[in-house]
Amino acid sequence: MEQYSVKKLAALAGVSVRTLHLYDQIGLLKPSVRTEKNYRLYGRAELLRLQQILFYKELDLPLKEIADILDDPEFDPVKALQNHKAALQQKQQRITTLLITIDKTIDQLKSNVMLRPEELYEGLPPETVENWRQLAKEHWGDAVDRARDHLLKKTKQEYKALKQAASLNWQTLLSLRHEDPTSELVQKEIAVHYELIREFWGTAGITDNQAAAYAGLGDLYVADERYTMIEGKPQPEFAQFMQQAMKYFADRL
Repeated sequence: MEQYSVKKLAALAGVSVRTLHLYDQIGLLKPSVRTEKNYRLYGRAELLRLQQILFYKELDLPLKEIADILDDPEFDPVKALQNHKAALQQKQQRITTLLITIDKTIDQLKSNVMLRPEELYEGLPPETVENWRQLAKEHWGDAVDRARDHLLKKTKQEYKALKQAASLNWQTLLSLRHEDPTSELVQKEIAVHYELIREFWGTAGITDNQAAAYAGLGDLYVADERYTMIEGKPQPEFAQFMQQAMKYFADRL
């Protein structure tokens, strides 16, 4: 039967000689033979035990707990290996997911911009997107392309944050639809809506306050129910509320 020195076993298992000395000292992995000159020699049984030790270490178990498991009279090495395999497969899946996420993040950080214009409309049916685009061009002409170009310069993270802010603002305004459109509470949220719209238009920060255009958007909400539909259902009351609130705000810009 072949026997392995400490140095040979350390190289074979990918551990240090010092680690094997430690395992010997704490009784976790004793050599099968200790020569008169105090050389440690390991046989097949020790190789298999070391494999189990390394598998359990991969699962972040402390050495004392590993020793208790391996020294248990009921310990079944085959069952243990099957459990190791299942645990490592789960870990592999997590690592694979992390690696994919890292690659995506690296690509995003390198480019720092959206990779595809389609990402502006992610989650929307293509026919809905095209209808919106055509309607917008009828009302605002080249300004639509300007807004699109402005949004495409944003990073994915920036655009995601903008969409989330717009969604939250829309839901808040919907919850206020029974309030007075000219009230301070409503107008405060309309001011947020105005700034978000300017961001989507690509005109945030310009000297023209676009009061007429903003009020005109409110008129469009009433004229075309598609702009204020929620879960596929028209919201005429909400559209009128928005029209009044937006006109009141625009008149005071």
